[in-house]
Amino acid sequence: MFNGKSILITGGTGSFGKQYTKTLLERYKPKKIVIFSRDELKQYEMAQTYNDSCMRYFLGDVRDENRLKEATIGIDYIIHAAALKQVPAAEYNPTECIKTNIYGAQNVISAALANNVQKVIALSTDKAANPINLYGATKLASDKLFVAANNIAGLRQTRFSVVRYGNVIGSRGSVVPLFLKLINDGAKKIPITDVEMTRFMITLQQGVDFVLKNFERMFGGETFIPKIPSMKITEVANALAPNLPHKIIGIRPGEKIHEIMCPSDDSHITYEFSDHFVIAPTIQFSFITDFSKNALGECGNLVKRGFEYNSGTNTQWLSKEEFLELIK
Repeated sequence: MFNGKSILITGGTGSFGKQYTKTLLERYKPKKIVIFSRDELKQYEMAQTYNDSCMRYFLGDVRDENRLKEATIGIDYIIHAAALKQVPAAEYNPTECIKTNIYGAQNVISAALANNVQKVIALSTDKAANPINLYGATKLASDKLFVAANNIAGLRQTRFSVVRYGNVIGSRGSVVPLFLKLINDGAKKIPITDVEMTRFMITLQQGVDFVLKNFERMFGGETFIPKIPSMKITEVANALAPNLPHKIIGIRPGEKIHEIMCPSDDSHITYEFSDHFVIAPTIQFSFITDFSKNALGECGNLVKRGFEYNSGTNTQWLSKEEFLELIK
């Protein structure tokens, strides 16, 4: 569905944006791929690798609505990946996080509606479910904005959906590169925030493939969540550094022991499909009322009342061997 289409990726120079671009170029023949981000050095570096004739690099910030409206002229699909993502940084710089993650989300919505973009998928995070930190709270607000935007669209064709998933293995700021750097620097101990801590784990390519598929599945208003395995952080440390002891350093500001992707409070609107969940919108749309069947014809069933998709009670777990295979 991406052949001959124009795609814009906000935050496109990040880990996800580069892998998404790589995948689009390998599998499809897009008319245009627009990388929208604010860092000229990262754009320059990315352009050395991704320099196909369809590539376009737009300097701009999602906080700038006018620049977004310029960048989305003629665009068919938007992937909104731009965000301030570091939990401790957001706790100490709350207004900056709000400007990018909430106001930036609204600007993407306004630009998409102004230029009749066909489909928009916004990337969310497990931290947006029952948030206890500012980053998660801003992403929950962003998710709500994108869902409600389907009603704001009115008679326009533009549709908005959300994709929520867990920690991307090996992405910038994740625990894997941190542990590897410590090991390479000759650390004597591996810092662990809490021995019980668990996280959902997904590879970058799995995340990209999930987003690609959901452009085909979406009607608008859904929150898509993949079924992915969990892993204890102590097991991650043991896999990477089996001979190093652990040092318990305590939970960082705004951090959870376990992450949630489908809250129990949403169980009455959560559908389970073969390889993913869908949280239906809490508000009514005129164009669809039944989210148990998607645009590809796949069917799901309502989960039991009280169901919660939690990294600590997950039925899928990564072994150390599987984890090491994934990060090769």
